[in-house]
Amino acid sequence: MTTWLDQVKWNSDGLVPVITQEFESKQVLTLAWMNRDALALTAEQGHAIYWSRSRQKLWHKGEQSGHQQIVKSIRMDCDNDAILLEVIQKGGIACHTGRHHCFFNELQSDKWQAIEPVLKDPKDIYS
Repeated sequence: MTTWLDQVKWNSDGLVPVITQEFESKQVLTLAWMNRDALALTAEQGHAIYWSRSRQKLWHKGEQSGHQQIVKSIRMDCDNDAILLEVIQKGGIACHTGRHHCFFNELQSDKWQAIEPVLKDPKDIYS
């Protein structure tokens, strides 16, 4: 029997990219990856669970920081190879750098410039 998970086009590593967007503002918060278990658990539990490529394990967003992402919707693109999560970002911080979102570097005059403030020092978040 084919399930909704079988319709996802997983890459050769068994992963799919996930764009996470804030539900109210529509701001893109981050880009992460999910494997089949992460996507199934995200749908089942209602909060974002990703696959950490560096740690090679499931990563429950906010497990250390408390900055959980409560899922409002899960969408798939027209090619079935990317997922969009719309979330409520708990604590207002989605990035491990202590910023609201991960896309804080902007190309200005051939240099990357951080244009978003650090809301909380990562040392205080992850200590």
